[in-house]
Amino acid sequence: MSLFSLVMLTLSAIIGSGWLFGAGMAAQIAGPAAVLSWVIGAVVIGLIALNYIELGTMFPSSGGMSQYAAFSHGPLLGFVAAWANWLSLLTIIPIEAVAAVQYMSSWPWSWANWTRGFLSGGNITNLGLFIVFLFILAFTLLNFWSVKLMTRFTSFISIFKLGIPTLTIIVLFLTGFDSSNFMAQGCFMPSGTAPIFAATTAAGIIFSYNAFQTTINMGNEIDHPEKNIFWGIIIAFAISTVIYTLLQIVFIGTVPAHSLIHGWSGVNFQSPFADIAILLNLGWLSTLLYLDAFVSPFGTGVSFVATASRALAAMGADKHMPTRLGEFNRMYQTPRRAMVADMVLGVLLVACFRNWSALSDVISTATLIAYLTGPITVISLRHQAPDFVRPYRMPHAKLWAPLSYALASLAIYWAKWPTTVEVFGVIALGLVFYVYYEVREPAGWRKIRNSLRGSRWLLFEMIWLTLMSLMGSHEFSGLGWIPYPLDFVAVAAGSLVCYALGLHDAYRSDSMDLAVDLNERVS
Repeated sequence: MSLFSLVMLTLSAIIGSGWLFGAGMAAQIAGPAAVLSWVIGAVVIGLIALNYIELGTMFPSSGGMSQYAAFSHGPLLGFVAAWANWLSLLTIIPIEAVAAVQYMSSWPWSWANWTRGFLSGGNITNLGLFIVFLFILAFTLLNFWSVKLMTRFTSFISIFKLGIPTLTIIVLFLTGFDSSNFMAQGCFMPSGTAPIFAATTAAGIIFSYNAFQTTINMGNEIDHPEKNIFWGIIIAFAISTVIYTLLQIVFIGTVPAHSLIHGWSGVNFQSPFADIAILLNLGWLSTLLYLDAFVSPFGTGVSFVATASRALAAMGADKHMPTRLGEFNRMYQTPRRAMVADMVLGVLLVACFRNWSALSDVISTATLIAYLTGPITVISLRHQAPDFVRPYRMPHAKLWAPLSYALASLAIYWAKWPTTVEVFGVIALGLVFYVYYEVREPAGWRKIRNSLRGSRWLLFEMIWLTLMSLMGSHEFSGLGWIPYPLDFVAVAAGSLVCYALGLHDAYRSDSMDLAVDLNERVS
């Protein structure tokens, strides 16, 4: 994969269903101040990404984000990080299909009345679930034969995906933009500052930016990974941040005045930008937007089938999942069995979580839990393996690593009670697989006991965030024992204690041998 293909693949993953729904949901939660939510989300994920750029260029391998934590803290922490990361990647596949089907259900044309049955009460119906399955099947088949077919498709489709949001920004700004909307309720922040942070998770902002890891997980399938991983992420992330922020600005500025009678919380468009285009008598633009509701999720879904299957295959290769899931097809070098497993599980996820919002909350929280391991792994490896080749060395790591860790912890807290504890429970289920496959090994129980030392900090972190989510301010659905914004201070302080414990608990396990082998391949 060339740098251009890599940038197009990453953009195709980032500019997905988030732009179709995120701006509308963020405006509902935070009003005009939702613009700041996109900036905050970009800062949080951008700082986290710097840690993974260093790791990705050090260890270029397929499904790399499922391996890094094991190098510095042993197999148990590596598995928890891999499980949380895979769970978030897996959920993105059905959420893109759900986004397309939700837009289909609101098609305004008389000949498309049959699509109304895809959605009921905001949730996907059984008929809609069948259409979701067809989308997921198409995503999978475009990855099934080769990386080259997938990258050619995403490179082509990314141009379209960039063009439609850009055109939407320009047209809406020139035809219906009203700057007075930013003070429509007499205030830029009608509900205060807390919703600005809540929107980063609840409106799918973290979810939208999360796709930078597509580049990391392609690993050794990238041409010159030692430099192209860095530039692929930086270029794609910068472009997507500008696009998402401008989309939020034009959305706020073009909402008709009569829609704001009940405040921003009363703005509830089923297909946000397409609905606004219709209200502004821009029928041709609404048609393009309904078309892009196929294209944007399609491109992202295809990209994440590649990413999620490699994350699952990496766990299979590490013998913490059925080993056959870790096998790559000899001719096409794609993990076909992992792709099929993800396809089946994706459909089951939609059957349980039948709308875009519910799925995006799960993704965001699970992703951030996996991201907690990145900053700790970067600093730990600086001490454990100072001589490793580092094509990209994060500057001022002793400052940025703990800051990105604290921000990731806060973003998990912003997901609100009880989403936090629900996702923690799903991640804990993964330990059943870990223990099952470990105890089958000759020294299984001894390895489990040894690896506990490298993962206790994450257990304490999850307990701390659960308690804070329960006891925190009312603004984040807590009991209100710790008022806002003191709850932010408490979350960050407790998390930094866990960060320090994580650095202390790093140790050299057998997984380090793989790290040495991967780093020796870096030129």
